[in-house]
Amino acid sequence: MILVPGYEISTDPSRLDHEVIYRFLSEDSYWCPGIPRSVVETSIEHSLCFGAYESERQVGFARVITDRATFALVADVFVLELHRGKGLSKWLMHEVMQHPDLQGLRRLLLLTSDAHSLYKQFGFSEIDNAWRFMEILKPDAYKRT
Repeated sequence: MILVPGYEISTDPSRLDHEVIYRFLSEDSYWCPGIPRSVVETSIEHSLCFGAYESERQVGFARVITDRATFALVADVFVLELHRGKGLSKWLMHEVMQHPDLQGLRRLLLLTSDAHSLYKQFGFSEIDNAWRFMEILKPDAYKRT
């Protein structure tokens, strides 16, 4: 089991600090800059969320979009900069992978531009048959006009 002294991880939705999550995603993430607060709120409401905490302050987050039976997509994994380098992202992913609602899934996906080595530790690999996947990508969806 992975533990980081002085921190805890919880899936209790009442503990999530929506302001911390929104601020990071909209201002500091490379994957959804400018995302509207209402979109963040809806995504949290409809996902299985994991928060990393130092005392009561949220310092990390991971979100899983899932039907809890066949499929899941890991998204929005982050640790605030002051808390990086302590193993929190590894612990977050460990908790995601061990969660009872995510056992026995046929497919678990994620997208990353910079954390391949983290996710490979948990069995993720590049898609062999990427030609099978299709997408509609709207990179400017959150651009403010």
